[in-house]
Amino acid sequence: MVQLEIKHEGSWKEVVRYDCAYGYAHRDSYNKRGKHTKKELHLKFEDALTLADDDIDENWETYKNKYLKGDMP
Repeated sequence: MVQLEIKHEGSWKEVVRYDCAYGYAHRDSYNKRGKHTKKELHLKFEDALTLADDDIDENWETYKNKYLKGDMP
């Protein structure tokens, strides 16, 4: 699992999480209300891990700003 969390209003909140729970690679995106969307990645676990690391490394600030503005799905 690879996850981006931010500290918001005094506690840590999930923003984006990549994992292989349920037997397939997927990405969960969270909003401030705690609701999330799930997107299946259709990748091998190893490829999903590489994608997750690269995506969060490159886009963490964008995800953080979208989350704080309420623009996450």
